[in-house]
Amino acid sequence: MSLKTGDMAPDFTLFDTDKQAVKLSDLRGKNVVLLFFPFAFTSTCTRELCSVRDDIGNYAGLNATVFGISVDSLHSLRKYKEEQGLNFVLLSDFNKEVCGAYGSQYEVFGQNMKGVAKRSAFVIDKDGVIRYAEVLENASDIPDLATVKNVLAGLNTAAV
Repeated sequence: MSLKTGDMAPDFTLFDTDKQAVKLSDLRGKNVVLLFFPFAFTSTCTRELCSVRDDIGNYAGLNATVFGISVDSLHSLRKYKEEQGLNFVLLSDFNKEVCGAYGSQYEVFGQNMKGVAKRSAFVIDKDGVIRYAEVLENASDIPDLATVKNVLAGLNTAAV
C-alpha cells in the first residue's frame, strides 16, 4: 500500500520512550511530521535525526510536532535518544504495524531481516491529511527535510 498527498493519515497508537501512548488522532489541530527510520545507533539514522534535533526550533516555529518511528524496542530507543540528546519524541513500532500501514516497510532488509522501517517522511496537517509523503528505497538516503519545512510553511500560510 502506498500513501500519497491528499490521503487521510492512518491512525495509530504507539508508545514513546517514556512508555506513554501516543495516538495520532489525538494530535488533530497540529501539524505532524513522521520520520520513519530503519534502526537506532546507525550512521545514516543518527545523521538524519541529529539534523532534526539541531533544527527543532524551526519545526516548532512552523507549528509542527516531530516524531521519529522505528521498529526498535522502547529500551533501545530510550538509550539512543539519551545518547544523541534528541529533543523530539521517538516511537516504537516494534510490532511493525504502523510502518506497514504507511507503506514504509522493507519486505527483507540487510541480513534477511523482515519488516524493517524504510526511511520516510510524512507531513500531516491539522485535519489528519497527508500533505507530503516521501518513502525512500535506499536506506542510505535521507528525506528532503527542506521540502518538509516548505510544506509546513505552506500549511501555516494557508491557515492565516
